[in-house]
Amino acid sequence: MNAKEFFSKIGGKMGRFYVLINLLAMAVVIILLCVGVKFGLALYTHHGEGIDVPDLKGMSYLKARLLLEENDLNIVVSDSGYVKTIPADCILAQTPGVGTKVKSGHTIYVTVNSPSSPTFAIPDIVDNSSFREAEAKLMAMGFKLTEPQKVVGEKDWVYGIICRGRRVSNGDRIPIDYPLTLMIGTGSYDEDDGAISDYVEPTYEADPTEGMNEPSAADEVDDFEEVTAP
Repeated sequence: MNAKEFFSKIGGKMGRFYVLINLLAMAVVIILLCVGVKFGLALYTHHGEGIDVPDLKGMSYLKARLLLEENDLNIVVSDSGYVKTIPADCILAQTPGVGTKVKSGHTIYVTVNSPSSPTFAIPDIVDNSSFREAEAKLMAMGFKLTEPQKVVGEKDWVYGIICRGRRVSNGDRIPIDYPLTLMIGTGSYDEDDGAISDYVEPTYEADPTEGMNEPSAADEVDDFEEVTAP
């Protein structure tokens, strides 16, 4: 059969019928294939089935871990925080959230409460920034500031930081819940104007017993004369 005869058969009534039947069969096969893939994937992945994530907030880590293990879920501590009113090792947050449907073996990431407040290094602000700059940096880190203390010096310039009655420096690590007091200048260099801060650096007295057992120069001379005397 040459090409001319083939196309003449297709152009006939029966030829068109067979072509139409073949096209319909191909369409049915494609549809069945798509439906089979869809239901096959749903069956393989257990679509619509899952475990509701329980509410772990406020639980101790041990209790939360046991609860998740009962539901074939895992737990991983991803971060820590600090809330003074909540016991240490309690769950502060979780991901995924409460009620989310997850599959067996899924990992729940939690944030636990730290037993002590985190510490942060004091930034380079002492004798290096204005009051507004230092205040903005410290408050952005989470520190609480008390009323600043005035000292003699350039106006609004930071000359020191006081924490719990002790002067701290750049780089010192301070718990975030310790309030800080900035020592700032008044714009006056006259110490008699009453602007100087009440803060006084601690002084240390010398040991009163120091040097009591050491001989004086005069004693050494007397001892030498006694030894050399005829």
